[in-house]
Amino acid sequence: MVDYSAKIKELQDEIKKTKYNKATQAHIGIVKAKIAKLKGQQENRSAKKTGRSDHGYSVRKSGDGTALLLGFPSAGKSTLLNKLTSAKSEVGAYAFTTLSVVPGVMNYKQAKIQILDVPGIVSGAASGKGRGREVLAVIQNADLVLIVVDATAPQHYPAIIREVWESRIRLNKKKPEVYIKKKSKGGIQIGKTVKLNVDDDTLKKIMREFKLVNAEVLIRSKIDIDDFIDCIETGRKYLPALTCVTKADLVSKRELKKVMKLVNGDIAVSAELDKGISKLREIIFQKLDFMRVYMKEPRKEADMIEPMIIQKGSTVGDVCRKTHKDFVKRFKFSRVWGESAKFPGQRLMMKHVLKEGDILELHIR
Repeated sequence: MVDYSAKIKELQDEIKKTKYNKATQAHIGIVKAKIAKLKGQQENRSAKKTGRSDHGYSVRKSGDGTALLLGFPSAGKSTLLNKLTSAKSEVGAYAFTTLSVVPGVMNYKQAKIQILDVPGIVSGAASGKGRGREVLAVIQNADLVLIVVDATAPQHYPAIIREVWESRIRLNKKKPEVYIKKKSKGGIQIGKTVKLNVDDDTLKKIMREFKLVNAEVLIRSKIDIDDFIDCIETGRKYLPALTCVTKADLVSKRELKKVMKLVNGDIAVSAELDKGISKLREIIFQKLDFMRVYMKEPRKEADMIEPMIIQKGSTVGDVCRKTHKDFVKRFKFSRVWGESAKFPGQRLMMKHVLKEGDILELHIR
């Protein structure tokens, strides 16, 4: 039986010992590709062996967006959830208080934001330790990850980042514009619209490691070797993230400043003293990239009291999908008043991109 852990560690040690430069670039790329393949095989074997899927925890999405609280046990996630929402997540001064997903709703600026408190993760979570895979799998349905770090235990932060990465979740990164089209012959052809620090020969060797020998590749984003492997393997989730340092009242101002720098903190709070909670609500709202659109029925005044909350960059079609499952099929046209329209009441179709404060009138068959 293959000892995947030993093989992966052996290859990881090889990378650590190898100095990165132009001469070693291709070799490091191939080794990283081998590690990625072995990890995939290890996950598949583990799933077959245990007969357990990676979706042991589930919760129905609701509201305008979902933010997930992720951190080690006893980091203060449950207390934070209770402060942000009206949820009653059990709070205790001991590890593993939360044994299931506890949802709550944060009402802010006319938006209903679902906040999820999941069980604390531990080092090795991505490999299944402490039911970590099931916990991390919940992130797949989130719109924002709120990393919660105890001010007295900043060493947990790099461990959280590592576990999230191992779970194929990419935080605060945009999905690279890399398009790979398999072919039956002709070898590997690579086209680029940006300058890369990785040469074509290295990219081709990585592809061959994944048994891709005939393909057309178009690269429109600046990427590195890890990004390219992600694009080949697919199945990655790209999400925005915030880092919140909790229990700020338990350390000195000088120590808190050090911790914030160490963990790239966005905000420090003390849920017990109710400090920083209002600011955190605003940061969550901003990070979800929301905007407001006001709906109008034909021949009636627009509803300027209850806006529809959508993400910036949303189209008329996105509003149709959010309003009713049949509206896309029954859509005729829309009329728009506001910044995105060339003139008031402009007749526009489903691909039209809306802007903050627009008034939208849908015409449905």
